[in-house]
Amino acid sequence: MQRYMRRKKTVSAQIRGGPLAPRLTGTVSFRAVPGGTWVCADITGLPEYQPARDGKPPVGPHGFHIHEFGICEVGNPDDPFLSAGGHWNPTDQPHGNHAGDFPVLFSNDGRARMCFFSNKFTVHQVIGKSIIIHQNPDDYRTQPAGAAGKRLACGVIR
Repeated sequence: MQRYMRRKKTVSAQIRGGPLAPRLTGTVSFRAVPGGTWVCADITGLPEYQPARDGKPPVGPHGFHIHEFGICEVGNPDDPFLSAGGHWNPTDQPHGNHAGDFPVLFSNDGRARMCFFSNKFTVHQVIGKSIIIHQNPDDYRTQPAGAAGKRLACGVIR
């Protein structure tokens, strides 16, 4: 089994929204390429952007990360998916440079599609971790998680 996992060139996570964004769905794929990993996301059902007001942060663009554990239990419906743990950070870097820190997702009529390259991990290193989409944008500075807000959706990387 372990030998098969090492040879696997592509893995993915099926994203499902929780109680705060039940229509959110999509796929995030990870493909081995020379020197790193090509990551592609195709997400629908994202909340539309809402500007910050009354001391509350904006809704969107949406923080998007690999989290430590491949557990997508809702738990508390007002603060779901805490079972996924924190941002995946295998090299103990400050926030903004975690291996699991991704670019934000911009909602275009509820849809976001993007691909990017990362040399911070290989495909086999992320198997069993989770993908979380957050309510607020990641500021890439605030420790430990960028003030990205509540967790809207989760998917386990398989």
